[in-house]
Amino acid sequence: FCIGAMARFAVAGVAAMLAVADGANKPHILMLLADDFGWANAGWHNAVENGNEVQTPNMNELVKNGIELDRAYSYKFCSPTRCALQSGRLPTHVNILNADMTEYNPKDPVSGFAGIPRNMTGMAEHMQAGGYKTHQTGKWDAGMATPEHTPQGRGYDTSLGYFHHANDYWNEHVGQFVDLWNTEQPAHGMNGSNPDGAYNGALGPEEEYEEYKFSQFVLSTIKAHDPTDPLFYCYCFHIVHEPLEVPADTYHKFDFIANSSVGDYTGGLSGGVGHRQCYNSMVHYMDGVIGEIVTLLKSKSMWDDTVIFFQSDNGGPSFSGSSHTANNWPLKGTKMHNHEGGIRVNAFVSGGLIPAQYPHMVGTKLDGLTSIADFYSTFAAIAGVDPTDHKAAAAKLPPIDSINMWPYFTGQVSESPRKDIFNDVNTAVVEINGTIWKIMTGDEASACYMGPQYPNKTDPSCTSVLNCGDGCLFNLSEDPEEYHNLASSNPTMLKTMQDTLTKMNTGFFDPDRHGGDAEVPIQAALKYGGFWGPFLP
Repeated sequence: FCIGAMARFAVAGVAAMLAVADGANKPHILMLLADDFGWANAGWHNAVENGNEVQTPNMNELVKNGIELDRAYSYKFCSPTRCALQSGRLPTHVNILNADMTEYNPKDPVSGFAGIPRNMTGMAEHMQAGGYKTHQTGKWDAGMATPEHTPQGRGYDTSLGYFHHANDYWNEHVGQFVDLWNTEQPAHGMNGSNPDGAYNGALGPEEEYEEYKFSQFVLSTIKAHDPTDPLFYCYCFHIVHEPLEVPADTYHKFDFIANSSVGDYTGGLSGGVGHRQCYNSMVHYMDGVIGEIVTLLKSKSMWDDTVIFFQSDNGGPSFSGSSHTANNWPLKGTKMHNHEGGIRVNAFVSGGLIPAQYPHMVGTKLDGLTSIADFYSTFAAIAGVDPTDHKAAAAKLPPIDSINMWPYFTGQVSESPRKDIFNDVNTAVVEINGTIWKIMTGDEASACYMGPQYPNKTDPSCTSVLNCGDGCLFNLSEDPEEYHNLASSNPTMLKTMQDTLTKMNTGFFDPDRHGGDAEVPIQAALKYGGFWGPFLP
């Protein structure tokens, strides 16, 4: 499936949506991005085997009344996925680093920054051009160096969130400074004052919990929204990223996990807090927030005109014995690695618009390839705007990879227009003649499997490494758990995939983002009153 064909499909999809946008009200769009959400920690993937340990009733209902995306791919960790979502590029064409947000290269004023290059157009900028009111809440992790790198600089009318990979749920600190930003200024007075460990390092009151503050900001923004204007909201949860912290009341709803026959893992956490109990509690908290948003949209008579897009930024983090152990069973591997457990993620499309206008898609499961980068063109098509990034082209930056998936999601076409994903410099997933193949080269650590109740009282660590050398080959259509390496038994397909990966790497984008004075962002934070924020003009 050639690039030209993909481009023609995207253009055709945009043309079709332009006609819709001109002749009808544009739907409200809610993009929900979960953080480090394990495959088996989603109720629709592990409801029976895990019993009542996994409680996601609101998301389960959205999947039931919407469209499950069974082959949705993100990058193996945080920042590249978020850069892909906001820029419409595969991570390999925008950023594959989890660089600290304070990194910059003074010799490169375009691409020499952590996150998205300065001259790439954000998806919210397209939505603004389409007449949408745009808002962002939660984790950003796509750049901080200049005002242009912030959510507001990328097209969001308002935002409340943090710039780095993670901050503390109780005091919003990253190192010595607070990481909490309100649209164009530090969020003074909104951060918590509790020192690390004030709540056993994990448990505290809900009103002090960062995700509660985010949810209240989202709800208040939606309450104030005029339903006659199309709404575009990108809510990027902190949950379920580390640290393992959750309101005490939610945690204790799952006390039965500690008393289960397999027990729970408590390494690294104070006060006897269990990993599985705390993690599943956090997932349940996120599910409750989603339920509140749905209820509000219904009360404002916005629900039947709303589409929800949900995806995790990567697979759940496991095996490390750290404070954020998740469960990707039955998939192999974890966040930080390119096994399916690290890159194939929970995703769905739902909202009242699906049963109202596309009832034939209710309860379906789509098994065609989709990428986190594809939402960019999909949203632009719904908004009736051209997703082409002219600003990036003028700066000689890579074009978008994003493909409009709306015809596929709504059943106008039966097959996904995406036929390949350049996941990483050593990994590609490609559909060939209806079969999905995967190649990985080099070594991939954390080559282990979990189980229905993971982690438990045993050590959750994994030391197994998959040595792929010039290539491990997997038929994901028949072997989604990656049990069988077919490299030796199918040398012809291995060669095809090797050649494909080599060709993909010719377009790999990897500018030097380092070398700047480390004192510059620190001095800026001091001027902001102890808050991280933009530090260059």
